[in-house]
Amino acid sequence: MFPKTLLPLSFNNPKLQIVSFVSLTFWGYLCIGLPLAVLPVYIHKTLGFSEIIAGVIISLQYVTTFLVRGIAGKIVDTKGPKLAVIISMSNFLLSGILLFIAFHYEENRMLSLTLLAITRLITGCAEGMVGASPINWAMLVVGDQHTATAISYNGIASYGALALGAPLGVIISKNFGITTISICISIVALLGLMYTLFQKSVVGNSKSEPIPFLKVLGLVTPYGICLSLAGLGFGGLSNFITLYYDYFNWTNAALCLSIFSTLFILGRVFFANQITIRGGLKVSLICLITETIGLLLLFLATNPGFALVGAAITGLGFSLIFPALGVEAVRLAPPSNAGAALACYGLFIDLSLGATGPLEGTVINLFGMKYLFLFCAIMVAISIFIVLKLTNKKLKKERI
Repeated sequence: MFPKTLLPLSFNNPKLQIVSFVSLTFWGYLCIGLPLAVLPVYIHKTLGFSEIIAGVIISLQYVTTFLVRGIAGKIVDTKGPKLAVIISMSNFLLSGILLFIAFHYEENRMLSLTLLAITRLITGCAEGMVGASPINWAMLVVGDQHTATAISYNGIASYGALALGAPLGVIISKNFGITTISICISIVALLGLMYTLFQKSVVGNSKSEPIPFLKVLGLVTPYGICLSLAGLGFGGLSNFITLYYDYFNWTNAALCLSIFSTLFILGRVFFANQITIRGGLKVSLICLITETIGLLLLFLATNPGFALVGAAITGLGFSLIFPALGVEAVRLAPPSNAGAALACYGLFIDLSLGATGPLEGTVINLFGMKYLFLFCAIMVAISIFIVLKLTNKKLKKERI
């Protein structure tokens, strides 16, 4: 498939191998990112529905993502990650086609909203299949000792795609029309599907006895709860930042999400090794405190410049929470359940982002838009105490 001169570069460097697999995550999350900053305003302003309806429609994606994660984990552990990624890219392609139809029938706002809801559900299925599959693919090739790197790089790919996709979607919508976004999603998904089809399929061969999915879920749940609480901050930014900026009559909301994603990526690039050096729980504790500070700054912001600082600190804080807690969670399950463990762990970020729309939309309606990020900060602060409890529990176990 590749020229022989490229084989040593690809196969002798674990980091490059990981990049080759998590690039699939980039393709997938670019499909998610392109409409991210456009759809809430489109549903609220163009179709004329409330902020809660906009939040619910956007969050529908995470319902199917939550439901599909377990299926994806089983496919990865038994059939290999390639099949899961193929299913993912096929669904992204279908979502792009349906999104095109939804935009085309915007004059019939109920039909358009229904098609958007179906599109979000299909997008959620696609995200559920691609979420942890490239990580498992990389781990099968380079070894479990590179788990933290694989998870970190996968996050860089996903949030990097969101950082690129969100402002790019706004630019495309303003200059070429909102329908063009759906065409771009279809093209990106098709390219991702073609790339996947040419990759070598790998299936795990662990001799360890697998354990039931529900038992795996129980093992990772404490870490997943912390992740889900931390994810409410990101969910608030991704789902409501355009409406938040509109409330204060600020401009360039997509830049805020891009700043968040940029600092998120920088955090993973420069500090991912701290998970191996200091341990996942200690790193996650520092990150949760940092994210809480960033969200409080967003709440206190009186101008868009101040808000950008808050978004940057929030992104830096959120950057290592997923891999730091993920490394600790995956170690609790046997190698034969590695795909299921990552899938179970990923369920909690889906649960968090799925609850973001209706939960934070309700907070906005009850208390006002300006209290959105105060609520997020309180939720993240709760996870700090859970991590402290997990740390004490681990220290006691190590002493025995």
